[in-house]
Amino acid sequence: MDATLLTRRDFWDDETPALPGDPRLAGHVLFETSGSSGVPKQVALSKSALQVSAAAVNRHLGVTAESCWGLALPTRHVGGFGVAARAFEAGCRFHQFESRWDAETFANWLEENEVTHTSLVPTQVHDLVASGRIAPESLKAIVVGGGHLDRQTGQRARELGWPVLASYGMTEAGSQIATQEPADLGSPYEPAPIPLLPIWDARVGEDGALSISGPALFSGYVVGGIFTPRAADWHTTSDRAELAGRGLTPLGRLDSLVKVLGELVDPEAIERELALLSNGRLAHSDFAVAAVPDERTEHRLVPVFLATVDPRVIETTLACYQRLAPGFRRLGPPVRVDFLPFGELGKIRRKALAEMIRNRA
Repeated sequence: MDATLLTRRDFWDDETPALPGDPRLAGHVLFETSGSSGVPKQVALSKSALQVSAAAVNRHLGVTAESCWGLALPTRHVGGFGVAARAFEAGCRFHQFESRWDAETFANWLEENEVTHTSLVPTQVHDLVASGRIAPESLKAIVVGGGHLDRQTGQRARELGWPVLASYGMTEAGSQIATQEPADLGSPYEPAPIPLLPIWDARVGEDGALSISGPALFSGYVVGGIFTPRAADWHTTSDRAELAGRGLTPLGRLDSLVKVLGELVDPEAIERELALLSNGRLAHSDFAVAAVPDERTEHRLVPVFLATVDPRVIETTLACYQRLAPGFRRLGPPVRVDFLPFGELGKIRRKALAEMIRNRA
């Protein structure tokens, strides 16, 4: 899709229903959810909600008419769509990276077009860090979404001049819910807590589930061609989080939790621990932890690494982890594979991963 169409007034003024024949969806856009699990469905967002989100992000990041948003994400997902929406809302320059992803090519493109703001996923940030390239002087902020950017990679990125800001968002919110402050760029990188944007209120239930409320909230879901409106002002998400004032710490998805020997275990949390214990030698895209159903223990936890990962890194990292982990969080022998089932935005497809490992047993 030519994303420049999203920066034109006629797109935003078009009231054609997103679902033919359903006037409730006039002036709406439908997005496929980008989560790692769950029933496939589309999220209906009004164009006015998308503009509210875009304006909030622009204010937060200090975007002006003299800025330039650069797009390196697909617009069929709300993260990429939001970049174009922000350029429209700010009335600023906009450029789309149309080459196949390559860190060096992307860095050159940023410099040539004097891009000031962009959004990336953690895998892309890792590639920039691995390239060793110094960030162009024009770049003021990189909003990192779509997953967890670990502390080591984020810090190394900042040391190279890449202005990475951790964010948390979802399709149902039209993009970002919480984003670090540009003023944080002068400090060491920390992945959390992340301050809520002013347009959002949040609360956490007894089960740890995050609920959100705000003017950029989605209108409802479309499943099987049928639209079901959102029924309340608050939306309870499938994510776990902690709140301290207006500081949000994402803890992963509720549906990623599995039982091992009767104890709840979060594979995402184990992945973060492994990345930390590796001292930055394991990247988000290098490995994952599969939770494979098991008759005796309910699930067994299997660390899965790309074949390209240094065996010495795997051995030392796992040895350190196993010494610290309680029995129910211990990992089985590592498995090496040629590829991992990541989705388009870098999120691991956990059901596909578990099936892949089970089929190898």
